[in-house]
Amino acid sequence: MANRSKGKKTKEKESDWQERVVQIRRVTKVVKGGKKLSFRAIVVVGNERGQVGVGVGKASDVIGAVRKGVADGKKHLVDVPLTKSNSIPHPVNGAGGGAKVMMRPAAPGTGVIAGGAVRTVLELAGVRNILAKQLGSSNPLNNARAAANALASLRTFSEVAEERGVQVENLYV
Repeated sequence: MANRSKGKKTKEKESDWQERVVQIRRVTKVVKGGKKLSFRAIVVVGNERGQVGVGVGKASDVIGAVRKGVADGKKHLVDVPLTKSNSIPHPVNGAGGGAKVMMRPAAPGTGVIAGGAVRTVLELAGVRNILAKQLGSSNPLNNARAAANALASLRTFSEVAEERGVQVENLYV
């Protein structure tokens, strides 16, 4: 029986990553012979335990575009420091293209209050209590990148204390 459970755990590790398609868009390129159709997929990949990535894939079919987007998302992973209440340690702003995202930690039980691509990024990162607002642009790709940028710029209390050369207890003093 022990061997079976070990095999199951390795399978769980492999299929740990979740991927969600944020947008699939049909794009055309005008060439000499006419128009060439292809698909662009925006995919968010995360393990719901503090790692998330945003990827874009383009291919002549939707399945190929999604597969490329997943591979791209795994290349651009961001580590997110989470608190015990599954929130972020401090308020943060992020930018990507013309989009800006504002994030604030929230009390336990609040849930994910965010819209569009930012909500998908936060859910797959494992954040459960947060307030977020998209500013500037409604473009899903730029908003997802802005959310990933904001999460990447988060720092824990211990990192800040180490940087300043003080103990965590003396951080507020």
